Amino acid sequence: MSLKLPDSLLVLERGWLSANNILFLEGEGATLVDSGYVTHAEQTVALVRQALGGRRLARLLNTHSHSDHIGGNAALQAAFGCRITVPAGLHASIADWDENALLLSPLGQQAARFQHDSLIGAGNEIEMGGLVWQALAVPGHDMEALAYYNPEQRLLISGDALWQNGFGVIFPELLGEADGLASTRATLQMLASLPINIVIPGHGSPFAEVDAALELAFRRLDMFTAEIEKLAWHAIKVIVSFAMLERRRLPAEAFRAFVRELPFAIDVNRRYLGLDEETLVGRVERDLLLVNALRREDGWISAP
Repeated sequence: MSLKLPDSLLVLERGWLSANNILFLEGEGATLVDSGYVTHAEQTVALVRQALGGRRLARLLNTHSHSDHIGGNAALQAAFGCRITVPAGLHASIADWDENALLLSPLGQQAARFQHDSLIGAGNEIEMGGLVWQALAVPGHDMEALAYYNPEQRLLISGDALWQNGFGVIFPELLGEADGLASTRATLQMLASLPINIVIPGHGSPFAEVDAALELAFRRLDMFTAEIEKLAWHAIKVIVSFAMLERRRLPAEAFRAFVRELPFAIDVNRRYLGLDEETLVGRVERDLLLVNALRREDGWISAP
């Protein structure tokens, strides 16, 4: 279904590994929300340059600090000289470039280091594309994440707090850093209380079926809350899939060592599943092959 968004707002819908890029046109200038994954940075710069149509990219905001949302920050800043604004709670992690806090090293991911120019916190307002947006705290997937909400048009830029088919992996819960399940529930309840016509998610197309998406999200959350092992297994498969999408393909005999070198997968298995590593890797490979997230042919395992 074609959704009517304001003329000043363009959604550059990306495929994995990159998050969507949301561009606001502002006279001779523009603002971008989220920048994709670092290995797609050249493509991101080209897409944004084309969409700008000669305008100047003045500002870049992030919803949160995961690699698929900040990976193009450095390249865009170098190409356009834009100022970068990040959620206030991420100041130290980004300033110190703490790869553990940014979930780069644990997930086997990467990003190009950048320096931010300013911070935005929950409760702040920012004008983008001629509309005033409220910054909303949406902890759960990332405890410092922000969504951006425009009450006039009833638009929500949700990042990974709400997708049409769920939400991002609840990392803080699995890493023992925070009560991510309770925080995710509070976030979904807060979003359910807002009048929203269209959600612009971090992944996937904008959608208007907000009630259905929330219902599905609550069902998934209830399942994970009842059986934390399901969240753990889901997260391991997501991270292995992401890592393989970046690598593209491996000799079949190298795949098991590849999984063993992902600290997050090994740690979450130890905490919640208790499988020996051989069983863990075999199950991951089998499950991802079954759903065509991986393919095995001619002695190689590849991401489609």
